[in-house]
Amino acid sequence: MSKVKQVVIKEADITNNCPECYNQELKLTFFQKHTFNSFFHRTTAEVSHEIKCKKCGSIIYPVNWTVDIERVFEYFNKLVTPDKASVRFTSLFYLLLFLFTLAVAIGVYFYLENSP
Repeated sequence: MSKVKQVVIKEADITNNCPECYNQELKLTFFQKHTFNSFFHRTTAEVSHEIKCKKCGSIIYPVNWTVDIERVFEYFNKLVTPDKASVRFTSLFYLLLFLFTLAVAIGVYFYLENSP
């Protein structure tokens, strides 16, 4: 079973007004999706974001954004540089690959030794 984890790649404190409580302490966070498995660790190119008020704790969805919040979001969105999408295999994968290759080699050896 693989685990999906959202890894924070950039955080920024912004001073726009919260649409819920009108406080000026918002946090903009960008996440990148990582998948962990017993055999591999995959970094995807999928980037998500969240704007949260520090005072009331509410998440500000794009429907409630003001023009100022949109401008700040576009600015920080250009600054985000996500990790390159990649797949890294674990040592368990390499161990099983080695054992499989060894079993095939032994099987071929005994087949060739017993053939007339």
